[in-house]
Amino acid sequence: MEDRNRQEQASPEVQARVRASFDSQGLMGHLGARITHIAPGRVHIVLPGRPEVTQQHGYFHAGATSAVADSAGGYAAFTLFPENTEVLTVEYKINLLAPAVGDHIEAVGTVLKSGRTLTVCQLEVFGVQDSGRKLVANGQQTLIRVDRTPGR
Repeated sequence: MEDRNRQEQASPEVQARVRASFDSQGLMGHLGARITHIAPGRVHIVLPGRPEVTQQHGYFHAGATSAVADSAGGYAAFTLFPENTEVLTVEYKINLLAPAVGDHIEAVGTVLKSGRTLTVCQLEVFGVQDSGRKLVANGQQTLIRVDRTPGR
């Protein structure tokens, strides 16, 4: 499934719904994150490196790394949800495997199991620079599908 999802794109309607929701997130905009790929059950989010998203040693901050991972998983789940529903994170666990260094980090959320109410995603974060990509964090996330609240 992973190889297929790398090539496949979500429908234009799903892409528009995901991008509209992502664009309404204050934190992702504040961090400077952007979605680079939307496929059924898979979303990639890139966070460019700059001093505002690093910690005292110059690595990407764990909070920024975790935030983009959480959003990547959430939007991966959202690609499989019906219209007029929304996604909320129930819980997630992330393991920081190596210092997050590079020109940017790329978070990849992949749906492992999509249910009627709960969805489970795999989270991966890569440090990316000219020399390639290195896995710097991985985790798992549980999300809940909820009906869209009128007026939101």
